[in-house]
Amino acid sequence: MDQARFLEACRWALSGEGAPQGIGTLGEKALHRAVKYYFQTDSQQREVPVPPYVADAITPEGILEVQTRSFQRLRPKLQAFLSQGPVTVVYPVPAKKTVAWLTEEGEVSPAHKSPLKPTAGSVLLELYQLGELLFHPNLRLCVLLLEVDEYRLLNGWSRDKKRGSTRFDRLPVSLLGEVWVRSPQEYGKLLPPGLPVPFTSRELGKAVGLSPKKATLAAHVLRKLGAISQQGKRGNAFLYVQATAPDTAAATGGCILEKGDT
Repeated sequence: MDQARFLEACRWALSGEGAPQGIGTLGEKALHRAVKYYFQTDSQQREVPVPPYVADAITPEGILEVQTRSFQRLRPKLQAFLSQGPVTVVYPVPAKKTVAWLTEEGEVSPAHKSPLKPTAGSVLLELYQLGELLFHPNLRLCVLLLEVDEYRLLNGWSRDKKRGSTRFDRLPVSLLGEVWVRSPQEYGKLLPPGLPVPFTSRELGKAVGLSPKKATLAAHVLRKLGAISQQGKRGNAFLYVQATAPDTAAATGGCILEKGDT
């Protein structure tokens, strides 16, 4: 973690210097630009063709991809990149956020602090989208915990137009932390602090902001990775603990999706 370099990246992204012109960067947001600069300051090593795709950056550690949305969209690119060498997927999480609203007249409301405090565990549901790729030895994951200023359009469907509104942009402010995962078993680092021991998938979901159904999927993925292990039941709910050693599925590169598995 290098706070000074991240602040430099924020200044660069917000200044508009080297504004993106290529097809792969059209509509690129400030947060995405800042994160790429943080990991690679050399402009010649950003937006690099790696046939048949374009990589966000090439670093001394390999290919770098910044993903701020669904990992499902990343699958085809990741499949191609992983066969060529180490790949780091960077997932920014707004752990601390202020929100301001943009009206149709172009006015900006006073910013207020968001009560939500996402953790690195926010990425857990996205892991499900990658399936067997999570076991690939070339895959690395870096979760960046950030402070951001978010701007949203007042165009939602509710009476105050806030529910269902469109996020206009997120401006990075500072770097709060990094969580690195370099092997299947290390995905246990994404578990939020303060979880009871043992815990249920519902308790996991409450801690990271997932619905019960999505939390069940997240627990399923962590168990398949060997990051957590099942330890009995509480009523009808399975109980889990963070694993201290890889389980059979992770050790053998087991798949995430299995017919009839729950």
